[in-house]
Amino acid sequence: MLHIPHPRVQSIALHAFREDLPGPRWRQLYDAAWPGYRSWYLRPGTGRRPTVSEAEQALLRHMPELHPTWERLVALTHRDSTTASMLTGWNMPAFAPACSQVVVSTGQRALIRNYDYHPDLFEQVVMATRFTDRDVVGTSDCLWGLLDGMNSDGLAISLTFGGARGSGTGFGIPVVVRYLLEVAGTVDEAVAAVSRIPISMSYNLTLTDRTGDVRTVYLAPGGVMEQQDCRVATNHRFDEPEDRAHARRFHSLERQAHLRGLLSEQLPADQVAAEFLRPPLRSTGYANGFGTLYTADYRPDSGEVHYRWPGTTWSRRIDSTDAEIRLDVPAA
Repeated sequence: MLHIPHPRVQSIALHAFREDLPGPRWRQLYDAAWPGYRSWYLRPGTGRRPTVSEAEQALLRHMPELHPTWERLVALTHRDSTTASMLTGWNMPAFAPACSQVVVSTGQRALIRNYDYHPDLFEQVVMATRFTDRDVVGTSDCLWGLLDGMNSDGLAISLTFGGARGSGTGFGIPVVVRYLLEVAGTVDEAVAAVSRIPISMSYNLTLTDRTGDVRTVYLAPGGVMEQQDCRVATNHRFDEPEDRAHARRFHSLERQAHLRGLLSEQLPADQVAAEFLRPPLRSTGYANGFGTLYTADYRPDSGEVHYRWPGTTWSRRIDSTDAEIRLDVPAA
């Protein structure tokens, strides 16, 4: 009998919930994810983790608007000290996803990104909240931080690793993205806010809003911040990789050139989003820790986000009801 091998696949799931303030749904996320996070947070060789007092003081000094929500989260964990420190995002272990992102302004404005990382380290949660004065929807990481997201004012933000090795004193980027979406309604407001926050590793943030403003901000330890009116970011600092070996390994320049080519063609957002579902933007290297786990397509004008995989689109809004999706995607 002829044996026909089955294609290799990667199983992916996303769970979406709406909870204005942290409560039972967030506690379910914590119970499911905390054992893995605790091992990652305390693993040997990553330096000393801060005390609760050190971490709380850093949060109060740099992002005080998040402190009431942090206190609520800590109370839901019965004030576990390790959890309390990690939830501030202060002096976290290294976190370096790959990823590609672009802002499209032809037709309906969109911020589109691929998140490329290890499946076992993916939280698999889309969270819609109202922690402060704005509604926020986005892809969760570090239990309440965000990998990408959008608020009810129409500000959308996404992150990529910036490509420079090393780390320093500062905050992990997911909590910073959360903060910006809570306190800012425009790109200008978000850039002003992030300029005051120390960052622990190098990252690119790409931002857009309903006014049509677009910016990419490169952040690094030591107060480094550089911004450009740039619609594209992959895994290096604008046009000049600081770590060329890393850029070559993850095809960062190739992905950047491809995205710039798409923009030069002035394609509408749906066509650009379709390009994210195939090489060189989409990666199937899940076994190596950098497969594309999802494409997120944020539409600030309509308040929608479309999660995309080959052959599947799953749409959410800030006011969407709880739901989940499970699928298998091709893997290398």
